[in-house]
Amino acid sequence: MTGQSSSEGRLDRALASLRGLSVGDALGSRFFVPSNYPLLKRRELPSGTWQWTDDTEMAASVVAVLLAHGRIDQDALAHSFAAHHDVDRGYGPAVDRLLRLVGEGGDWRELAAALFNGQGSWGNGAAMRIAPLGAWYADDPEQATHQAEISAYPTHQHREAVVGSMAVAAAAALAAAPDGPPTGPALLDGVISLVPRSAVGAGLRRARDMLDYGDTATVAAVLGCGRRTTAHDTVPFALWSAARALGDYERAFWTTVQAGGDVDTTCAIVGGVVASGGPAGAPPRQWVERTEALPGWMGVTV
Repeated sequence: MTGQSSSEGRLDRALASLRGLSVGDALGSRFFVPSNYPLLKRRELPSGTWQWTDDTEMAASVVAVLLAHGRIDQDALAHSFAAHHDVDRGYGPAVDRLLRLVGEGGDWRELAAALFNGQGSWGNGAAMRIAPLGAWYADDPEQATHQAEISAYPTHQHREAVVGSMAVAAAAALAAAPDGPPTGPALLDGVISLVPRSAVGAGLRRARDMLDYGDTATVAAVLGCGRRTTAHDTVPFALWSAARALGDYERAFWTTVQAGGDVDTTCAIVGGVVASGGPAGAPPRQWVERTEALPGWMGVTV
C-alpha cells in the first residue's frame, strides 16, 4: 500500500485540509463583526482567539467517521453531527432543528427528506464541511465525489446541495494529487468533468471562463458569494477563488473574504481546498495558532 492510499497518509491529508478549513472558517467569521470591517480593508488580522463555527464542527465529524469506518457511514455521520451539535456555532435554523430531533431519536432520512416542503435543503452546508473528505480520497477523485454524495444526504437532499458537496470534494482531491496541485484551469476542468449537470455545474463553467478576471467584486456579482446560502450561489465562487490561488493560502483567503457574503463558509471551502495541496497551501502558522483548537472528541492528535 502506498503512502498516498494508506490510512495514515489519508488521515494526514484530511487533517491538513481540516486545519485549512477551520482557519478559513474562524477567521472569516470574524469579518461578520462590524468593528472588524476597517481591518478587512487593510488586510489586518483581528485580535484574540478566532472561534470556528458549524462549518468546522461538522467537518470534524466527517473526518472522525472516515477514521472510524474508512468511508462514509451515513448513520454514524448523522449521529456524530447530532451528538456534537452546538447551537451556538451558527447553524442554519433548518439543520439546527433537524440535528436536535436526530439527537432526540428522530430518523434523519425522514427529517432531511421533509425539509422545505419535501424538496430537501439546497443550502451550502454539505459543501462547507467536505474538503477533508476530498483530501482523504486524493488517490481516487471519482470515489471522493461518490462519498461526498453519500455524506450530503443526512442533512441536505436537494440535488444542488449534493452536487455542491461533490464539487468541493473533487476539488480537494485534485488539489491533493501526489504530483502536486494542478493549474487553476485544470482544477476546474477536472471538477466539471466529475459532477453531473446542474446549476452548480453551470456556475463552475462560468467560473472557469472567468479565471482571468482580477476584479473579485465582478466575479462575485456573476457567480454569487453565498449571500443566499445556497450551494449554487456559493460553490462556484469558492472554487474560482481556490483555483486562482493554489499554493498561496493567504492570497486565497483575502481574495475570498473581500467579496463578502457568507464569508465563514466561502473561506472554509477555499481554505480546505487550498490546504489540501500540501505544505505550500497550508495556512500561516501564526493563523493556525490564533485559531481555536480542533475538537478533542475526534479521537486523533491534531
